[in-house]
Amino acid sequence: MGLVEMDTNMNQDVHVLIADDHPLMRKGLRLSIEEDEHLKVVGEASDGEMALAMVEKLHPDVALLDIEMPKLDGLRVAQEIVKRNLKTGIIFLTLHSSEDLFRRAMELGCKGYILKDSAVQEVVAGIRAVAAGRPYLSSAITADLLQRKPGSETKPTQALTANLTPTERRILQLIANGKTSKEIGAELSIHYRTVENHRTNICRKLALEGEGANALLRFALQNKNLL
Repeated sequence: MGLVEMDTNMNQDVHVLIADDHPLMRKGLRLSIEEDEHLKVVGEASDGEMALAMVEKLHPDVALLDIEMPKLDGLRVAQEIVKRNLKTGIIFLTLHSSEDLFRRAMELGCKGYILKDSAVQEVVAGIRAVAAGRPYLSSAITADLLQRKPGSETKPTQALTANLTPTERRILQLIANGKTSKEIGAELSIHYRTVENHRTNICRKLALEGEGANALLRFALQNKNLL
C-alpha cells in the first residue's frame, strides 16, 4: 500500500506503529487512533531499537516516534529508516517546539511533527495527512514558526516572494502542500526537471542557497499564509 496512492478519503486501512517509552502515552494514542475504523495499530515499541526492528518486520504505513526514547532516540530511528530505504512515513512526537529540533526532523525527511501535549487530539489527523503524502505539524508548532523574529530577516518575506513569477509562486504553494517535484510536474503538465530548475531559481530569489536540502520546504511551510 503506497503512501502516494492514498488520498484524504482513504478507504484502505492504514497500519500504524507507536513507539514511546511511556505506557500511558502509548495507550492514549492507541485509543485515539482506533476510534478511526481505517487506522490499525499493528505494534507498539518501548524503545528505539525495538521500534526499528518492528518497522523492518511489519512495514507500517506510518510510525509515530517519540524523539526521546531509550537505546535509540527517534531521530536515530528515522535516520535508519531512511538509510535502509524503508517506505514508512514518520511522525515525530515531542515535548519540544524548538526550531532547531524541528529543522533536524525536516532534514531527515519527516512529514509529521506533533507535540505530546496535543497528540491525543491531533494524532488521527496527522496520520491521515502523512499516509496521504502530505506534511502535518501541530497547530502550536505552526503558530511558533509563523511568528517572525525581529531582525531575523534582512528582507521582509513579502518582499522576497514578490520577486517570484506566477509559476514559481504556484510551485512554492505545492511544495508547502508536500508535493514532490514529479507530482508538481504532473499537476502543472511540465517535466519534473523543469520543476527542479524552478526550485533552484526560487531558492536563489529567496536567498536560500546554501541553507540545506530542505530549506525551501521549511520556507514554504513557515510562510504558507503569504503564498
